[in-house]
Amino acid sequence: MSERIQKFLATLGVASRREVERMVEDGRIEVNGKPAEAGQHIDQDDKVRIDGRSIAMQRKAEPARVLIYKKRTGELVTRDDPEGRRTVFRKLPKLGSGRWIAIGRLDINTSGLLLFTNHGELARRLTHPSFEVPRTYAVRILGTVDDAVIARWKAGVELEDGKAKFERVEAGVNEDGEGANQWFHVTVREGRNRLVRRLIESQKLQVSRLIRISYGPVELGRGIKSGTAREATPAELLALLDAVRLSEADAGLDAGRKPVRGGKSGARHVAGKPPAPRRRRADDREEADDGRPRRASRDAVRAGAKARDARPGRASGDARPASRSGGGKSAAPARASSPRSAGAGKPASRRRDDRPASPPQKPRRPPRTRR
Repeated sequence: MSERIQKFLATLGVASRREVERMVEDGRIEVNGKPAEAGQHIDQDDKVRIDGRSIAMQRKAEPARVLIYKKRTGELVTRDDPEGRRTVFRKLPKLGSGRWIAIGRLDINTSGLLLFTNHGELARRLTHPSFEVPRTYAVRILGTVDDAVIARWKAGVELEDGKAKFERVEAGVNEDGEGANQWFHVTVREGRNRLVRRLIESQKLQVSRLIRISYGPVELGRGIKSGTAREATPAELLALLDAVRLSEADAGLDAGRKPVRGGKSGARHVAGKPPAPRRRRADDREEADDGRPRRASRDAVRAGAKARDARPGRASGDARPASRSGGGKSAAPARASSPRSAGAGKPASRRRDDRPASPPQKPRRPPRTRR
């Protein structure tokens, strides 16, 4: 069954529908050796090339995945930058097919939550104004924000590209309204370019810092380091599908096929990296990494004590043999074995107390002198 080129390629994860439309307008897409046309219908038997690179036309796309990324200030939401600046795509894990699509954009001076997906239809619905997905930002404003300003923001402000408004404006938890800079949480339901900054600057105020803290049902949280990402949990992925009314079947999630897990809910490992190995218990280790002995297990202590008592010529509590240098001085009594010095029955590295006792040596005769 044929579909429009933008929908077909978006389902394959090539790009979002809007981006495919721009590619068609720029002449970057060819279908069967001819330039593609807007709204052209294609199917899996057609040969499609983008920038001279052929596209695999398998109809069944990979299941939808979502990455939760914490953007740094100074990073660009683009794949390639002519000036060589840092981009958000440089550390994302590689996909077997398709590519990561950024859900919305953040300017170079804005940090915080940024979502990526490999599913073009999910990306389109999350960014389209008709679905009104809320975006919440924490913004530090330089200037006085009174009730009249907040009322104008909620009623709507006329900007150069049309009317816009804040759906919600709340002061920060620790703000008292007396400082020059005040933190606020603001929510918008559309993703126009620099919309939050322009709404604030329309009231003769200045934005000193801007952080996106949530996108729809997904919140940034505290467990992600700046410049890293994690896989969305199954609960977060299903919540995003429900927010834009996209079924699990349309997202490639069959009834018996669960979403790709990024660990338990709240897991903070970086996507694309294997989880850290499980730490061994302290009882299973005899020595720490710094060489200091650790407490051995109770069974190991008992086994070591029985082995020492069974050795011939050696009983627990015996005094050490006389010194080899003679002199008639008796050696100091041996220290009682303890769990910290038992050695836990490790024959390759026995301590001095575990060595078999050596027989006492006879004192040397004094040298003869010539008469």
